[in-house]
Amino acid sequence: MEEFINSRRNFLKMGGAVLAAGTAGCATGVTGSAIAGSADKPASASTADYINLPKAKGPRLVIVGAGTSGMTIAHHAKKNYPNFDVVLVDKRDMYSSCFCSSLWYVDIINLEFLAAHSFLDAAVNYKYIFVNATVTGLDRSARKVHTNNGAIAYDFLVLAPGISYDWAKIGVKDPENVVNVGQMFPGGFISPMEHVTLRRKFREFEGGTFIQTVPSGNYRCLPGPYERACLMAAWIKKNGIKGKVLVLDANPEITIKKDGFHDAFDNLYKGIVEWKPTSAVTGVDTEKKIIKTEFDSYAFDDASIYPNIRASTLIEQMGLVNPKSLQKEANVDTRFYNVIGDPHVYVTGDSRPHPYSKSANTSNTEGQFVARVLAARAQGKEIAWESPQTVCYSMTNAFPPEAIKVDAKYTYDAKKDEITGFSPDTKTWETRDEAMGRAYLEWAEGIYRDMFG
Repeated sequence: MEEFINSRRNFLKMGGAVLAAGTAGCATGVTGSAIAGSADKPASASTADYINLPKAKGPRLVIVGAGTSGMTIAHHAKKNYPNFDVVLVDKRDMYSSCFCSSLWYVDIINLEFLAAHSFLDAAVNYKYIFVNATVTGLDRSARKVHTNNGAIAYDFLVLAPGISYDWAKIGVKDPENVVNVGQMFPGGFISPMEHVTLRRKFREFEGGTFIQTVPSGNYRCLPGPYERACLMAAWIKKNGIKGKVLVLDANPEITIKKDGFHDAFDNLYKGIVEWKPTSAVTGVDTEKKIIKTEFDSYAFDDASIYPNIRASTLIEQMGLVNPKSLQKEANVDTRFYNVIGDPHVYVTGDSRPHPYSKSANTSNTEGQFVARVLAARAQGKEIAWESPQTVCYSMTNAFPPEAIKVDAKYTYDAKKDEITGFSPDTKTWETRDEAMGRAYLEWAEGIYRDMFG
């Protein structure tokens, strides 16, 4: 292990001395390039012109994706190494968080809680540049990322583009059906528009069966679908609606905090929530409102259909997919997140291949570590691996707001170069209470403060 670290350190010292002077805009070469992985076939680009940005005063760190991971790295990279010239790129001009969004459906929080956060304020507070643009390609040989507004040269690049839905995994393959399911019964784990629609569904539900599906694999926010089922059930119970929530779970058991969710399903919402394990969706008929599984078909009045997920399609378009990943996640170093063979490009957040929870707190703590990795490497140094932390609350009651919690880290096997699971000191609090509900909101506000200042 020591020999490995020394070898890496010596390599980085050679590059770090150059990077410390700031090479962005010089287009110095690095092995590998874009979609096809060759220097003469860069990713598709909108223009050869560069975006009009101030001249870099140090090594330029470009971050693509202003979610929890990207914004955390932008803040902490600058904090750990003030010489960094940080540019954060996102196609959205307004922010609204996915985490906590289900709480809005039942008025535990208001919309301002989710959306009153400015990319511009974060950039000013943490002294970096925010660029509102859509990334269209990557040329790793020239070290530049292309956007619809022009190219940006980088010394280090972080890709944190999140997830995409994998509709085919639930038997939704026809383009018309994909559009219909996505628009009529949104999953609610990517776009803020989905949350607006789901809130309306909650409030207009007049009875019958509301289906919440749970995908297989490592999906974004493992407890999220179960939390939403609880909140829908709480809404039905409070308003005396003659209806039920049918949870079609592709997994044989609730994926996390199972005792707390089973208690809510079986006691708090007895007769309202019906949980069906090993019920992966295999097809959806939007006209007849029928969801098919391997063994049965279920009629519904309304639904939130959460398909399987994969890494953002941007990772595939840039030719960075790990061929062994069933969810088309990036091919990166297990401990340090750089693309294999390229110490200048990193993939973090929900597009990385680790078995970590795809959640806000994981992305936040992981982002802080990656920021330290980048700061060290910009100076030709190396640091030891650290596990991210997954602190995750779930609201199992809305009236009053009561939550449960998990606090976990992860273990690394150096011989296998694998993340092997939760650390032995993982703790869960699975008896719902109001104090935990208040702590949930304080936790979210802490994440926002770290991202936006």
